[in-house]
Amino acid sequence: MDRADFYSSHAGRRVDAPRRSRARFAIGDIVRHRSHDFRGVVFDIDPVYANSEEWYEQIPEGQRPRRDQPFYHLLAENDESSYVAYVSQQNLLMDLASEPIDHPQIGQLFEDFQGSRYRLRRSLTH
Repeated sequence: MDRADFYSSHAGRRVDAPRRSRARFAIGDIVRHRSHDFRGVVFDIDPVYANSEEWYEQIPEGQRPRRDQPFYHLLAENDESSYVAYVSQQNLLMDLASEPIDHPQIGQLFEDFQGSRYRLRRSLTH
């Protein structure tokens, strides 16, 4: 398999990844966690796990996701708060509620809500 690496500021190192990855979700998609009660909008995607070892080790061993799958950065919310989440593909489902996310940083990254997803600000695209 053709490989490449990229620098992850979260991990503080270069991360080896396949040159092609099959991300199920795209930037702007609204997703929900498979087992925890929160939903969010995707604002970045890592082709494989690219966070710190400390973060990964904090996940109970029986619940740790595989590292060789896409991981998503989310502007997330639940009934109590808004936050940024980092979630493996295996733990996400498409959110079918078709309701916007009420996160204070939405306006910094996205222009508007279009029925089931957000459109990234033009100034942030290349």
